[in-house]
Order: sequence, then C-alpha cells, then structure tokens
Amino acid sequence: MISVETKYRRLVLVCTNCREDGRECCMAKGSVELHAKLKEAMKAVAPDVRVVKTGCLNACATGATVVVMPENVWLGQATEEDIPEIVRIATL
Repeated sequence: MISVETKYRRLVLVCTNCREDGRECCMAKGSVELHAKLKEAMKAVAPDVRVVKTGCLNACATGATVVVMPENVWLGQATEEDIPEIVRIATL
C-alpha cells in the first residue's frame, strides 16, 4: 500500500444505494439526482471538495443520507433544497 496525494480537502459522500427487495433505500428518496446537482453546485464554489456516490451507509430510514468527511457530519432526509446548506457545511 502507498500514500496517495490528492487535491481534495474534503469528501462529501452521497448514498445512492438501491435495494431491489423493496426495503427503504436512499436511491428511492432522490439521492441520485441530489448527488448530480450537489456535485455541480460544489464544483462551482469549491473545486477542492469532492462529491462522490457511495453504497449503503446504513441510514436508510433517514435517507437520503449525506456525510461530510473528515468532519464526520451526517445529514439525513437531504433533498435538493438542502444543497446550499450542504455546500456551506462542506466549505467551512
């Protein structure tokens, strides 16, 4: 294993997990669209903050789930209307 240099100072994780067995999941709560719009919004103001899709974060009941790292800030029931606040939190 080696250490890898990166240009990113933070990661914003957006759960886009889909459960095909009918149980709750973030994808069913609009997380794919949220990820795409959040990524564009973040790129416009903070290109050193990376917005990425993730698999299950085990917070399905409160999805769509977004996590700001390395601060470990978990945000539930996130929607497109929350994008300005998520950007604010991730760029503090």
